Amino acid sequence: MKKLILAAGLLYSGIANAQYRTPAQQIITNEDSLASGISKKRTVISGYGSAYYQHNSNAQRTIASLDRVVLFVGHQFNSRIAFFSEMELENALVEGLEEKGEISMEQAFLKFNINSKNYIVAGLFLPRIGMLNENHLPVNFNGVERPMVEQLVIPATWREIGIGYYGSLSGIPLNYTVGLMNGLNSAGFEHGTGIREGRAEGSFANANNMAVSAAVQYNVWHLKFQLAGYAGGTVGLNKRGADSLGLNSGMFGTPIYLGEGDVQFAYKGITAKLLGSYISFPEADKINTAYGLNTASGMYGAYGELGYNVLRFFRKKGQSQLVAFARYEMIDLNSSIPAAPNAIYDGTLKQSHLIAGFSYLPIPNVVIKADVRLMNTGNQNPALVINPAPNALPYQTNNTFLNVGIGYSF
Repeated sequence: MKKLILAAGLLYSGIANAQYRTPAQQIITNEDSLASGISKKRTVISGYGSAYYQHNSNAQRTIASLDRVVLFVGHQFNSRIAFFSEMELENALVEGLEEKGEISMEQAFLKFNINSKNYIVAGLFLPRIGMLNENHLPVNFNGVERPMVEQLVIPATWREIGIGYYGSLSGIPLNYTVGLMNGLNSAGFEHGTGIREGRAEGSFANANNMAVSAAVQYNVWHLKFQLAGYAGGTVGLNKRGADSLGLNSGMFGTPIYLGEGDVQFAYKGITAKLLGSYISFPEADKINTAYGLNTASGMYGAYGELGYNVLRFFRKKGQSQLVAFARYEMIDLNSSIPAAPNAIYDGTLKQSHLIAGFSYLPIPNVVIKADVRLMNTGNQNPALVINPAPNALPYQTNNTFLNVGIGYSF
């Protein structure tokens, strides 16, 4: 934790397009126009996508994939009610039961405007947690890959079925939101991916257990601060089923807690971002006993990034941007674990990632990216190695990834 605190004190972070621009600057897609109420069309088509090339030095493996293609369809029924939906295809191909791609709904909700400052959403929506979950267009973040912290600790893009209230205060640059949604399914947790596989994403969610999320944003000068939290049950079984496994059921039975704080800065081509998040799962031992998992009781992640639009150095202030950036991330998905033999420590889940590269945006809706990611982890625990391949190489705690990618939004 000392390293975490030190990094937080030393680093800011940045993105190519700051997500707290003026309202006029935020309108870069048709979805933005519909959300802001200025679209001239009642039915709107929008979307985004990305593709990448990655070389893994240790594995000597190179892959190329159409990472995702997302199609947005929205409709304005009247001045008060609108519909928002996104369908996503990941990795280009879905074929039988093979591990190829995935087709999923990224969002599908109704928006009810109360007034110009307050509205309610109901359906499959993305709660406001972290910086990426709501604002995950490839033109909105640096790096070919999404930040590792917001993949493994905060599992963006995280969506569930529920209802959310969004509001802002008059005279004070403060926004807030509160959401109620189905909870996670701890039976789906997988070692090494945090809580990511416990999400239902709108598909037959266990709704015997529920969750609440809340966030507060405050804007001052060129800074934006956010605090967000999530608390919810992780057992959706009925009481009889839960009792048979020694688990606590009910609305918030066997709870998990996630807290997140971040700050963003943008001024004269300099962009910066800092985020920290912690997950507490106090009854992880019960889950491990019931399902034979190796789930941690505490997990954390933090990152900081600094970027600069080098075209400003040449006094070019048009739409084009060439953002050079560096980001440092720290993750420990088993920072605390239940007492042995209920859980086994895995040093490979304590990681640091140093990413450096550039994002070139000839226009705000198109980006070309390249970066290098240097990964360092703890040592592999031999107790977790089961039936290794006869030709398996010794585990290496350092690895290098070369990434090149493109992205778009409209």
